[in-house]
Amino acid sequence: MLPGMAAKPRVAIVGAGNLGTALALALQQAGYAIEAVIGRSRGASLKNAHTLAKQVGARASADLSDVHAGLIWFCVPDAEIARAARSLAANIKWKGRVALHSSGALTSDELTVLRRRGAAVASVHPLMTFVRGSRPSLVGVPFAVEGDRAAVRVARRVVENVGGRAYSIRQKDKAAYHAWGTFASPLLTALLATTEQVAVLAGVNRKAARRRMIPILLQTLANYAAFGAAGGFSGPIVRGDVDTLKRHLRVLRDAPVARGVYLSLASAALAYLPGKNKRALRRELKSARRKRRRE
Repeated sequence: MLPGMAAKPRVAIVGAGNLGTALALALQQAGYAIEAVIGRSRGASLKNAHTLAKQVGARASADLSDVHAGLIWFCVPDAEIARAARSLAANIKWKGRVALHSSGALTSDELTVLRRRGAAVASVHPLMTFVRGSRPSLVGVPFAVEGDRAAVRVARRVVENVGGRAYSIRQKDKAAYHAWGTFASPLLTALLATTEQVAVLAGVNRKAARRRMIPILLQTLANYAAFGAAGGFSGPIVRGDVDTLKRHLRVLRDAPVARGVYLSLASAALAYLPGKNKRALRRELKSARRKRRRE
């Protein structure tokens, strides 16, 4: 902790979107006092700040004037972090304070302007998805942390207090880390949307498809958690069933985007997962790609 900083310093949250809201609520539940929620001076941003501030017993503001919080946590979109830091840099004295941001892709250097003014800075990213209407628990969630030593110490204590698990990440690894997280959630959601489109080919509407897929999706995740990717893998590729793969590719001609996704994921399965008859399967995929390019 920084010299003179309380074990649970007062907190100001910059940005009241899905992530900022989830963090503010988790911090309050963990015994942190939320002093202020900062939004832009007009529009939905400040309105959201007022809504969140009311929930956590804080005040909403467009700047940090008269804010005494020792911990300032930036929860704005990646492209806005450096701009928000610059716009708030002159509002208060930063020496002795900690400034965090929660970008998965960007490093603590986005807060360089505050570091130069005496703040200890770090990036603290939870590997979790936050969407409107959902307030996921942070208990057990891993947080990737990097930055100034003093800020990292504070961040680790905060993560521990909200029930998360902090681990160190190198700055050079953040882009790959964020790509990993993107595969784990947003692109997985894109795959599920594609899966609904394939259900339509089978005469099942999207709403019904989503409902009917839940049991197999949950069991697939359970298998992955228990046995890993290789042990949880099933279907025609693990069996080496070339004829079934051909049938899939024929019917998917009526859904070209889904067909492209199938080709890519089947190739990944052949590269990373167990299966029989891989040479014949690769040959069939290669032939399908050539035909796709000619279509």
